[in-house]
Amino acid sequence: MDKILTPNPNNAEVDTFLNEKLLNPEYLFEKLVDFINSFFDVVFSSTTKTIIDDVLFFLTLFFITVIIYVAVRMFEIRRKEHAHLHHEIHEYAHHQKEIEKKLQSEKSISKNERWVKVLNYLFSHSSSDWKLSIMEADGMLFEFMGRLGFTGDTLGERLKSANQETFPQLTKAWEVHSIRNKIAHEGLAFELTQHEAKRIIALYEEIFHHYGFI
Repeated sequence: MDKILTPNPNNAEVDTFLNEKLLNPEYLFEKLVDFINSFFDVVFSSTTKTIIDDVLFFLTLFFITVIIYVAVRMFEIRRKEHAHLHHEIHEYAHHQKEIEKKLQSEKSISKNERWVKVLNYLFSHSSSDWKLSIMEADGMLFEFMGRLGFTGDTLGERLKSANQETFPQLTKAWEVHSIRNKIAHEGLAFELTQHEAKRIIALYEEIFHHYGFI
């Protein structure tokens, strides 16, 4: 039996790949415009706008909170750093004042003429005199170690013949002697502040006081 073909009751065209309708640019443009309009209708609907507004509000609130927290923490850290720096400066100034006070008192009561000479150089206003105070103190250390029985033509040789057991102040002695050598070798090129000179002389003083040399 032959198949009976029934016509399309609405007489509508069927969208197929070969249909001229799908190959028509105007038709495709209309479909694209319809899709875009539908998309914007959804995106810019009152419900979507409300959701977006809520999301943006919470994001803004979150970032403002983070900024405030970071600002507060930075303020606290800087305040602590400032307080620590102020404390360190105060401690350093106090330490330097104590050293100067102690050295001044040594200057007034010391019976060792060479040590008085060292302190006179140290409290001079001339930077070259500060270096001379270290050179003079190092000469005293050379003489002092000879009295203790250490031998050698230079202070370096006498220090090498000592150890921590025979000379407990050896580490300090090497430190101050190394500064003296820099002054001797570099001369005017070696920069020395009065604060640093006071620190070095204070080390010499500790060495001499340990043995009652001054």
